[in-house]
Amino acid sequence: MPPIHLLIKPASGSCNMVCRYCFYRDEVENRETGLYGIMTDETLENVIRRTFEFAERECTFAFQGGEPTLAGLPFFRRLVDLVKQWNRKRVKVNYAIQTNGFCIDREWVEFFRDNRFLVGLSLDGNKEVHDSLRFDRQGRGTFSKVMRAAQLFDTYRVDYNILTVVTAPLVRSINRVYNFYIRNGFVYQQYIPCLDAIGEERGGRDFSLTPELYGKFLMDLFDLWYMDIKKGKQVSIRYFDNLIMVLRDIPPEACGMLGCCTIQNVVEADGEVYPCDFYVLDPYQLGNLNKVGFEEIHQKRLETGFLQSSLPKPPECRSCAWKSICRGGCRRDRDQFDGGELGLSYFCKSYQMFFAHAIIRLQELAYGRR
Repeated sequence: MPPIHLLIKPASGSCNMVCRYCFYRDEVENRETGLYGIMTDETLENVIRRTFEFAERECTFAFQGGEPTLAGLPFFRRLVDLVKQWNRKRVKVNYAIQTNGFCIDREWVEFFRDNRFLVGLSLDGNKEVHDSLRFDRQGRGTFSKVMRAAQLFDTYRVDYNILTVVTAPLVRSINRVYNFYIRNGFVYQQYIPCLDAIGEERGGRDFSLTPELYGKFLMDLFDLWYMDIKKGKQVSIRYFDNLIMVLRDIPPEACGMLGCCTIQNVVEADGEVYPCDFYVLDPYQLGNLNKVGFEEIHQKRLETGFLQSSLPKPPECRSCAWKSICRGGCRRDRDQFDGGELGLSYFCKSYQMFFAHAIIRLQELAYGRR
């Protein structure tokens, strides 16, 4: 069996912050049961038991939300104990968590360090940009909370990267934001484009991305990153790193860059499994790990055709000069949620702008020649 990866939502969509663009809040509002509460001990054990019944060689338990730390530190300590109990085949286990940093204190960072968690820390730029988008429940900016978490990670030597959602305010400030990140030692960076709500015309909010804005962002960020790389600085931006992998004929590790959907197991707090974090919606349920195992879930995945439906590309993609490196983009940006076939990526123009701007330098970095 190939390695198995679980993305678990132990606190469902519950969160101690209110982000203006939150895509998971949108999903919660578009299903019959919005929030499933905190994952019970029984469900947690069933998830782990069935994972190790199926897994061979390697498995990953990753946690996301909502805000996963709302499940509490005892939940995660119980997780580690159950993994030790059920890992009878001695497969390699990886842990990861995506957090907004709001609850992070010394106990959390010691736990992450001792159990080798890779942490993604959500930070949307410098104070000005971040605090215009990510608030606590009282409507106050959360920048200082996130920066305190980052300082704790540094002090206790926790492996972490910065995850930034690309919004219109970030595009306008990317030069200042990138330099702020570098000054603070944030050299492992991920950027994901903001999503508008399901069924809503894209680009209509003041924080929304248009294809032109996202294309400008990619070009500006690449120029900043390329200059640092040429100076010998070690800065990792996940999207650019993966493009270099593609040029070297190495399969990219980032979801959405393979040109088709792959096997994902997103587990809600009630134990229900879904095929993708962007599709934790009622029509896409694959089975509940309290009742069935991964063999049955995989069979349901095949029956739904979720993976296969991502394969066909529109005519514009098949004739595009950038098709071998672009590969059509993420399914979520091609789906109108109207029951029809997947169309052209909303960000098609963005990628055309970017590749025309950066391809020669990407090739230089990939092949080691000018």
